[in-house]
Amino acid sequence: MVIAMKVSKWGNSLAIRLPAEMVEKLGVKEGDEIYSVPGMAEESTVKLARKKTRRELLDSLAEIRKTVQWPADYTFDRDELYDERFKNWPKRD
Repeated sequence: MVIAMKVSKWGNSLAIRLPAEMVEKLGVKEGDEIYSVPGMAEESTVKLARKKTRRELLDSLAEIRKTVQWPADYTFDRDELYDERFKNWPKRD
């Protein structure tokens, strides 16, 4: 589906006005960030994607966690990780 959008002058910048159909499809609202990704087929093609919310990102991670198989004897030791990661950092006085 191709949706036409008009480019307009907005101060010293150019702006694209999103039609209501696209706003609904993307689920965007005022203040959201939208990313453009160059299209695969033609250089003049642009795909728009809404930046995922924190909740959506956390939900995605929860889905990934369901597929991960941890060894039965695995334990997470935050102090051990911290010591390993920062052992070569200079000490503060």
